[in-house]
Amino acid sequence: MFRHVVLFRIHDHVSDAYLDAVIDTLESFVHFPGVVSWTTSRSLDERKGRIVVEDATFESREAFERFRADPAHVIAAKTMSEIADWWVGDYET
Repeated sequence: MFRHVVLFRIHDHVSDAYLDAVIDTLESFVHFPGVVSWTTSRSLDERKGRIVVEDATFESREAFERFRADPAHVIAAKTMSEIADWWVGDYET
């Protein structure tokens, strides 16, 4: 299994409506081939700003690499780079 965990710190100028639409897009990745589980949620703790937590498990590193190269992920990553800073934790279990 391959785990992919991302914490997105959303920029203050981003509207809640736009953020909700982006979260919907991220949640749609649950249907991507090789995904075992996928959760996208806003953090309940907003003391440091609005944080979106993405917690995904892939069946293998290869499945993750296919996902990462997919055009839908490339577009989502570009969108997130415009509205957030992020930290990634990837590891194998």
